[in-house]
Amino acid sequence: MKQAITHLVSKDEILKFILDNFGNPIIQKRKEGFASMCHIILEQQVSIASAKACYVKIENLLGKISPSTILNATDEQLRSCGVSRQKIIYLKDLAQKVVAKEIDFKSFATKSEEQIRAELITIKGVGNWSIEVYLMFCLQSQDIIPLGDIAIKNTLKELYKCQTHEEMQMLSDSWKPFRTFASFTIWHYYLKKRGKI
Repeated sequence: MKQAITHLVSKDEILKFILDNFGNPIIQKRKEGFASMCHIILEQQVSIASAKACYVKIENLLGKISPSTILNATDEQLRSCGVSRQKIIYLKDLAQKVVAKEIDFKSFATKSEEQIRAELITIKGVGNWSIEVYLMFCLQSQDIIPLGDIAIKNTLKELYKCQTHEEMQMLSDSWKPFRTFASFTIWHYYLKKRGKI
């Protein structure tokens, strides 16, 4: 973390301002594997709190979130936990791909980021944001910025006056190779400003 802070504060006055005034972000770590990917799918386009509540309901219902328990659960059971019809399709597609060994989470430790992206993008409903969150939180990849994330986009517009994806990409390039820490710093600011942490 020290190396990332030293690099970023020397390059970017706004990140320095955030760290000086709001403190260091908490770097979250999630377990690698199927259950975490399910949780990330549930987090798409909803609040963190509502996704967490939904995840806990599924866990309570099934006992364990695994490919077999998801495949064996009926759509009605999953809907009773607050899962939308669309996300039921996504969760079951993920489970089927794991069972068919098309996706092997255990192998990710030995694979490149490109290989991991190529596997995960085949899951229905999974795009860049979901993959980047998995890389950041589960694999602790050091140089990821999820530019599709609403909080990141809104904060870059607010603090840097970036309007386009290209401007945001160019800005984030200056944070390499520590874009993940920069992302956590931006999320930290976003949540602190809104009194959510």
